[in-house]
Amino acid sequence: MQEKDIPHVHDPAEDFGIEYTYADYLKFEFEEMVELIRGKIFKMSPAPKTLHQQVSMKLSAKIFNFLDQKACQVFHAPFDVILPVANKKREKATTVVQPDIVVICKPEIIEEGGCFGYLI
Repeated sequence: MQEKDIPHVHDPAEDFGIEYTYADYLKFEFEEMVELIRGKIFKMSPAPKTLHQQVSMKLSAKIFNFLDQKACQVFHAPFDVILPVANKKREKATTVVQPDIVVICKPEIIEEGGCFGYLI
């Protein structure tokens, strides 16, 4: 799939029949933030309001402090969480999300660009 094939973010209904993958996601050059859910592109909400950011940061800090000296790590958005498709390669994953806060307890799924693997 070429970049020129993906010029704008559309509602999923407009892209009926097209299934994007993580490999496509890495090539996206949209101005707005997007997530990929089951192969469909979804626009993310605009930047959170101040209260949301304050609560999110306080919660992240509490979780970070709780996990200090433990195997688990906390990450905050933007941080890609790539959910794999069973028995397929990483590039074939069709869901990439950016949760506000994520705790990863399996260090082997953490990568430079986010984490790849199932969340439990």
